[in-house]
Parts: sequence; structure tokens; C-alpha cells
Amino acid sequence: MDINDPDPMRRLRAIMARLRDPECGCPWDRAQTSQSIVPYTLEEAYEVGEAVAAGDSDAMRDELGDLLFQVVFQARLGEEVGLFDFDTVAAAIGDKLLRRHPHVFADAEFAHDHEREAAWESAKAEERVGRDRHSAMDDIPLALPALARSTKLQRRARRVGFDWDAAASVIGKIREEIDELQSEFDRGMDPARITDEVGDVLFSVVNWARHLGVDPETALRGSNRKFERRFRAMEALAAERGRSLEALDSDAMEALWDEVKRRQDGASDERESRP
Repeated sequence: MDINDPDPMRRLRAIMARLRDPECGCPWDRAQTSQSIVPYTLEEAYEVGEAVAAGDSDAMRDELGDLLFQVVFQARLGEEVGLFDFDTVAAAIGDKLLRRHPHVFADAEFAHDHEREAAWESAKAEERVGRDRHSAMDDIPLALPALARSTKLQRRARRVGFDWDAAASVIGKIREEIDELQSEFDRGMDPARITDEVGDVLFSVVNWARHLGVDPETALRGSNRKFERRFRAMEALAAERGRSLEALDSDAMEALWDEVKRRQDGASDERESRP
């Protein structure tokens, strides 16, 4: 492989091979293992999400490149110990996509989206056969963010019929879990039980979001960005008036928060109304 190869993918793989070269490679890259680079892979995936949310095409290109490098890195590590290489990784995902899309690459026809989704889940279940796993909950990574993993757990349960009938049915469960949390709070704040009940509330809210067709991870990331934007605006507005947030009492901060919300919501409404 040649680091000057005009083909971008071959060039990237050549660069990776040089970085891992035992004699002339980079000491940091040579020291890595499949386990040690996982945190970097997760970080790069989140940075892709941030770039997409920001609508920044240059950042998207750069972050997608960083994420692709993580795939190339893992493939190189697999190749070095004779487990797999980039070509077998690419071939495997190609085969999987063909297998899971018979309505595109074969003659299958689905009348409704739920039929297509059922066929997708059936194909995934068949792929798990023979892996010495026996539960519908198998193969859901523990490393997933908690909200995303909750969604996957619930979707797997739905596949075998264990699910609420409709979004409205989940509301009662959320209220029930909030009442249980309040009861634990009233009993005296046992930290372990409070944590357990807070988790139940969050799990129920994820369930509701799923029934509404909302990805809870995406929704919460959006709310995080909104809160940060408004908080920064509060700090700036207070500074314009010669104050710091720390110097304000709770009523003054609440008033400032409401003012920022009115300004930002009004600006958003104005943008949306423009032709």
C-alpha cells in the first residue's frame, strides 16, 4: 500500500498501516488495542452528531473522516491478528444490507411500514441464531448511552409483543412512577431507592417518546443545546446590566430567564415567518 495512492480509501489504509508499523510507526498508535480506542470511537460518533445538529457541512466532513478512521483503525487491528480486515468488514455490511432489504434488492413487497419493520426484525433475529445467545435482549451493547439503550430494549420487547398499545397508555405509567418517586422522597430520601425510582421515571418517559416516534437521545440533546444557549444569553444580559448571575437572587434570575426565552422564542418565530 502507498500513502500517495490516488484512491482515498487505499491511501487511508496505507497511512494506517504506516502508523502501526513496528519500526517506523507512531508510538501512540502502535500502543493501542481494540479496547483502548473504543472511547475515541464513541467520542467521534458524538462529534458527528453535533456537527449534523449544527448544520455545519465542513465539520460534518471532518468528523465523518475521524469516525471513518476509527473503523479503519479497528480493521487494521483485526487484520494484524488474523481475525478480519477492512475488506471483510465492508463485505459483511454489504451482505447484511442486501439481506435486510429484500424489498429493494429482491422481489419482496410490503404493503405497510410495519410489515417492512417486522421483516427487518425477523432478519436480525435469524442472524442471531447460532450465536449461542437465547434472549431477545442479546446483542444490545452495554456501552450505548442509557437513553439509546432503553429505546433498544423496549423495541426488542415490542418484537415479542410486550409493549403498550398506544402512546396514551404510557402516560398513566409515567404518573405512577412519579407517584412512587414522590413516596420514596416523602419516606426520607434513601439514595439508592430514589435513584431506582428516578430511573423508572426516565425509562417510562423513553417509552412514551418511542411511541410518539421521537428519539429521546436526539430530543434531550436538543434540549441541552437550548438550555445552554439560553443560559449563555442570561450571562450576557446580566453582564450588559453590570451584574453577574451569582449576584442575583432566584426571583431576579427567573425574570432574566423569562426575558431571554421571550427574546429567543420571538426571534425564532420571526425567522420562521419569513418567506
